[in-house]
Amino acid sequence: MESDSGKRQQKSTFGCFKLVALIALCFVLISPAESFDPLDPTGNVTIRWDIMSWTSDGYLATVTLFNFQLYRNIMNPGWTLGWTWAKKEIIWAMVGAQATEQGNCAKFKLKIPHSCKRNPEVVDLLPGAPFNMQFTNCCRGGVLTSWGQNPSGAVSSFQIGVGLSGTSNKTVKLPKNFKLLGPGPGYSCGPAKVVPSTAILTDDRRRKMQALMSWNVTCTYSQFLASKNPSCCVSLSSFYSDKITGCPPCACGCQNNDTCVTKDSKILQENVTSTHRKSDITPKPLLQCTHHQCHVRVHWHLKDNYQDYWRVKIAIINFNYRLNFTDWSLVVQHPNLNNVTQVYSFEYMPLLPYESINDTGMFYGLKYYNDLLMEAGPKGNVQSEVLMKKDKNTFTLKQGWAFPRRVYFNGDECMLPPPDSYPMLPNSAHKTPTTITLMATYVVFTLFFHLVATLF
Repeated sequence: MESDSGKRQQKSTFGCFKLVALIALCFVLISPAESFDPLDPTGNVTIRWDIMSWTSDGYLATVTLFNFQLYRNIMNPGWTLGWTWAKKEIIWAMVGAQATEQGNCAKFKLKIPHSCKRNPEVVDLLPGAPFNMQFTNCCRGGVLTSWGQNPSGAVSSFQIGVGLSGTSNKTVKLPKNFKLLGPGPGYSCGPAKVVPSTAILTDDRRRKMQALMSWNVTCTYSQFLASKNPSCCVSLSSFYSDKITGCPPCACGCQNNDTCVTKDSKILQENVTSTHRKSDITPKPLLQCTHHQCHVRVHWHLKDNYQDYWRVKIAIINFNYRLNFTDWSLVVQHPNLNNVTQVYSFEYMPLLPYESINDTGMFYGLKYYNDLLMEAGPKGNVQSEVLMKKDKNTFTLKQGWAFPRRVYFNGDECMLPPPDSYPMLPNSAHKTPTTITLMATYVVFTLFFHLVATLF
């Protein structure tokens, strides 16, 4: 009896453990504030807010955005930063950025604030902004490169004068409900947290200024929040097979079937940039009709197999007639990327999210050569070749080993074909012995009959 009750207690305990584990897993999956990228586990966009001086009714602060993501950039039309004031604060002035709406400032008679919105949204200034409106690391239209590609281009700053707020560390209230668009949805931001005051170098880098108060906001990216469908897919081919494994049908969803265009469409004969209003910040995509309906297709071709090396050709094709990709990036996971010998026409950087594992790398374009992936058309592609040294203990052409495990374009994971559709090796292993046996039998019989004919 005691053993039976003990077993029942163990089963009950195990059942409770499974229930707790399931609930914890659900919280992890549905919680947008803690997004996790296995290939960039510490990647995030950090917003640092530094109060540099107090004013009669508020403060003057420097706000800096750091894109600490290794391979995910923020492309045109750039970032948009929003928040909600904790009290009734206003923005008196801004340098290096601007609020998208002024709001209702009717109660101000003499000096009109820059924005009276309770929940303002701020964007970077465009290149060529007036000199007196510029600030350090501003005026790139909100475009931020990834930290892995170009750390200096992954920072953006602006100055903001805040009024009707506290005038000391004890009376200032931190803004809340931060949101970041980069340029579309996908980012979720945590609450602002007070951190040790920042020491900031002056422009001549000869003096350090100590912030009076600093706080940070951390924003992480989730592809599930950005879109319910992927935006890219992968196709495969090899030298040993005539079969080309294309992207899966409707890999990126088939919701664009009614709006896509064919290559000979009359719309393409016009200037496609004039088909949307000039006031539109982000033009609606105009995709080429394909069976996968993706914006971008990445093609991996197993080109050559040498004694000590093997070669792969990579091509990236754009199917969007209204969008080009500046400072694009391609991330590939494959076990043989730990021994890359040479990369042609692309830059390459190993990614080591886990120091003991070197199986992931980032490819990106050469500056002023192919760092711009043009819109769909004859020039809407970039390509390169990668030469890798074989590891005799692991290299094989069997069971799809030579094809990538994961592929990301511009930070979004691409859909791979199902493994059972990969180009397979010819089934020569069984045919070769049979052929050799037949040839040997033919030679033996020929010699035998020749010997018999000689004797008789």
